Amino acid sequence: MKTSRLLTLFFIICSFNISMGHASEHHSGHGGGSGGGGGESACLKPQLTKFLPANLATVAPGSAFSFYAFNVEKPEQIKVTVKTIPVEVTTEDKEAFFVVKGNLPADLVNTTARINIKVNAKVSRCNGENGWLVKIAEQ
Repeated sequence: MKTSRLLTLFFIICSFNISMGHASEHHSGHGGGSGGGGGESACLKPQLTKFLPANLATVAPGSAFSFYAFNVEKPEQIKVTVKTIPVEVTTEDKEAFFVVKGNLPADLVNTTARINIKVNAKVSRCNGENGWLVKIAEQ
């Protein structure tokens, strides 16, 4: 009799774990454009990572910077500013993400500046924003 109770308990626990795995698959934030009932209301927020130079690093005026942009459809969606100054960037498509590169404005010296990134999606709630600070030396 104890064996049947243990088997029943084991079955319930296994069923619960399978249900939780199934629920986490469908609620993990990865809503595709098709299937799952997400339709056009689902989106993946852009992920901006691998910032170089590192946060609060001291750099020379005009130094290069780079970052990775995941979940971005087109590179034209990426806008970068440094101290509200628009910065021209180049992108390299790595299929799963973009490598974005640019240079700090050469006229910014002896200051701290935020490299600010905005990604404008078709649906505003799918937009993304991130950035980091660098210390710009005198020369």
